[in-house]
Amino acid sequence: MTEHQHGYIHRKDDYLKRLKRIEGQARGLQRMVEEEKYCIDILTQVSAMTKALHAVSIGLLEEHMGHCVVDAARVGDMEAAEKVKEATDAIARLIRS
Repeated sequence: MTEHQHGYIHRKDDYLKRLKRIEGQARGLQRMVEEEKYCIDILTQVSAMTKALHAVSIGLLEEHMGHCVVDAARVGDMEAAEKVKEATDAIARLIRS
């Protein structure tokens, strides 16, 4: 029996690099607040970090749709419906964020 692999696994290193960069941005934001930097400069960095997080989210969503949803559609209606629901819920959370 083969173990299920997530769709993003072939780009795992890329995602980890992006997330580590975002982690660095978060530390930079903390430092900016500690150093009492100008509000607008901090907000600009928050915006950049948010954009980076959204890029990761969209990439993972694309991987989910292209791999998990497509594979579930091959298996059958119930599993496909479940995976589409997961994707729809994830999209709704992204839109609200």
